[in-house]
Amino acid sequence: MPTAPTVRHRPRAALAMKPDAAASVLGPESLAALGTVCDLTPPPVLDDFTTDRARATLADVEILVTGWGCPPLDGAVLDLAPRLRAVAHTAGTVRGHITEACWERGIEVSSAAAANALPVAEYTVAMILLSGKRALERARDYRATRDRDDWLSMDVGNYRRTVGILSASLIGRRVIELLRPYDFRVLLHDPYVSDEEAAALGVRPVGLGELFSGSDTVSVHTPLLPATRGLVSRELLTSMRQDSVLINTARGAVVDQDALTDVLEQGRIRAVLDVTEPESLPPDHPLWSCENALITPHLAGSQGNETRRLADLAVGEVERWAAGDGFAHPVRRERLAFLA
Repeated sequence: MPTAPTVRHRPRAALAMKPDAAASVLGPESLAALGTVCDLTPPPVLDDFTTDRARATLADVEILVTGWGCPPLDGAVLDLAPRLRAVAHTAGTVRGHITEACWERGIEVSSAAAANALPVAEYTVAMILLSGKRALERARDYRATRDRDDWLSMDVGNYRRTVGILSASLIGRRVIELLRPYDFRVLLHDPYVSDEEAAALGVRPVGLGELFSGSDTVSVHTPLLPATRGLVSRELLTSMRQDSVLINTARGAVVDQDALTDVLEQGRIRAVLDVTEPESLPPDHPLWSCENALITPHLAGSQGNETRRLADLAVGEVERWAAGDGFAHPVRRERLAFLA
């Protein structure tokens, strides 16, 4: 028989997010599981902290389970929640709702970023493998000609190709892990990773220039920060090998998009873009016309039944916190500047 959760006390909890986010992430099974480890305020979820109902709920709440669309937890909101001690987020980034006031008041914060990293990494690895085979382009040509191409003479395949990973973020590390069974050489650029840590990851640390000029595929996993906006510059893009591939599942603004468009229109490289700047691109943007660019609608992150993984992690975090064990996936104030 399953072991009942160990709960030191049953904290008063409430859901704070957009109603559609709650409906997509927290299904009946997840809500039932959450109800076994806390006293959960019944629906509707909180998506506006200025209502009378929100004020009454916040007065007693000890832990908030947040999600996409949670309003900012600023000082005025925290004044309404004197018992609030923790926030368990059912998505990745907490930048939209965790404010400086939360850290000043010692509120513990957890994120499901680790759970969301897996589908993004899976998408990335799939695109690395498919682009190495030129699968999408060849399928398009096959449909048009109804004739098989001469694959023996083509420069395709994944054997001993070089993959460059930009940033050993949660997702970047997951990609590195998933690439281990394959015959790739893996390079990493991340100025915060030591040579010893890179060796433990099984990658070769390189400078930013070598990452782009020396890789058959470059996969971008750096968060969008003031220092990383436009980091993937025209110079780096033009240094990439002919017919190499840029994959971006991070944020569109990390890449100089005008430069990328120019390089793609010249036929120098290929690109797989799950993010653009802005999202969505204007209908007349020239990237739509680049046959060597695959643009997907920000689908790499948790979708459909993958959101259950986010819920499971959040429920586990609430259970640990209620038992006095602390969060397994805490967000640290001092690390916030390096996170998405």
